[in-house]
Amino acid sequence: MATFVLIHGAGDVGWYWHLVAAELRARGHEAIAPDLPCDDDSAGLPEYVDTVVGAIGERTDLIVVAQSFGGFTAPLVCDRVAVELLVLVAPMIPAPGEAPADYWTHTRFSEEVRVRYDDTIALFYQDVPPELAAEALNRARTQSEARMGEPSPLGTWPDVPTRVLIGRDDRLFPAGFLRRITQERLGITPDEIDSGHTPALSRPRELVDRLQAYAAEQGLLGGH
Repeated sequence: MATFVLIHGAGDVGWYWHLVAAELRARGHEAIAPDLPCDDDSAGLPEYVDTVVGAIGERTDLIVVAQSFGGFTAPLVCDRVAVELLVLVAPMIPAPGEAPADYWTHTRFSEEVRVRYDDTIALFYQDVPPELAAEALNRARTQSEARMGEPSPLGTWPDVPTRVLIGRDDRLFPAGFLRRITQERLGITPDEIDSGHTPALSRPRELVDRLQAYAAEQGLLGGH
């Protein structure tokens, strides 16, 4: 069975993945979801990567799954440890050397036609059960922006099979925007799920079905 390394998004915690992790474990896999130091002004992408690599330890047969801003950390993890598959969910997809603060300008995000939402639940959790959405807000942290202007250490995209899964109803990153960025930056067509921005909370079992299917396509699950 595989070890799934689950990387959360900005201002979040590993708890975001708890339903996915439980489902993966029920299917015989290992799952780890570390808390990144995202509220620490002294921490930048290198420290995020150190945290993930430290949580991996000596584990092998790694599948890295990253949510949203976790897309900046995930390819750097692939430069440090042997990863069999990289899956980006509702992601930010960095270009080599790109600072997170520059992502919005470089991707022409402001040109996207989209509905604006001032309410956090309406933007991120519109399809999440209310009690889970409330818990997610309670556990959220303030994302430090102190080092967002630093260029990413990413030199080139890692030589790791990469899949992208987007939500058709994502209100933060509209599906059309993510289709374009995935094609421009990775040269692939993303897969789609009926979800908003946070499918690990709204569609955990369906998300795990997708993750298992991706792993099986790479021959990572033996006879499964």
